[in-house]
Amino acid sequence: MRVETTAPVHVKLYLDHMLEKRMSPKTINEHLFVIRSFYRYLHDEEGKSITNPAIKGMALRLPKPLPQHARDSELEAFLAVITKKRDRALFMLMLRCGLRVDEVASLTFDVIDYHRGQIMVRSGKGAKDRATYFSNDAAEALADYLNVRAPTRESKVFLVEKGMCKGKPISVRGIQKRMEYYSKKSGVSITCHQLRHTMATQLLNAGADVATIQELLGHSKIEMTMRYSRLSNMRAQRDYYKAMEKIMAGKDAKE
Repeated sequence: MRVETTAPVHVKLYLDHMLEKRMSPKTINEHLFVIRSFYRYLHDEEGKSITNPAIKGMALRLPKPLPQHARDSELEAFLAVITKKRDRALFMLMLRCGLRVDEVASLTFDVIDYHRGQIMVRSGKGAKDRATYFSNDAAEALADYLNVRAPTRESKVFLVEKGMCKGKPISVRGIQKRMEYYSKKSGVSITCHQLRHTMATQLLNAGADVATIQELLGHSKIEMTMRYSRLSNMRAQRDYYKAMEKIMAGKDAKE
């Protein structure tokens, strides 16, 4: 077959062939990219008067991995090795408030309302403000840190405690390094974002409404939050047995 005569239908047949061979969507899309790039080269560099047969819309939709949350036993092991009050406060705000790592790094005193148990997240992802809340254990961890925090005029809450940058706001990478350190020390593979995922899953398992979780996490679309429902085995189990009790009760009443 000559290059000039190749049409979109031929590319689609090739895609079908790769699907039949059970190649992954990622690999198939990579093949499609090569075809598209080759025809773009022929047109732009070789001056061939041809139409690119790898038209838009052919690429396969890649599956989105489900958010991973930490199990209770993993959380217990992870938190058990954290001795620094600053670090415990950092991670508790992620776990209980659903804060992203950059939101914790940029946290300032003026957005924390202890009386209402509330934190106003300014210019979060998508430049949106949102309100979230902190639990008693998160409030206690934060208070413990503030009691030992070095006096300074710095408005950001979390500071570097050692080295040349002592007294300056801790960076996102600095927080991630602390997470990596405790993860290795505890033997638990965990990330900062996993703590946020864990909060969402725990809230859902406890019966919180999906729309409420969406608002707390600052998701722009409800579909993003709905992904957690696929992980909420405890809630599914509870709803199943609750429904079955009603079904069986109705059956016994008829008998």
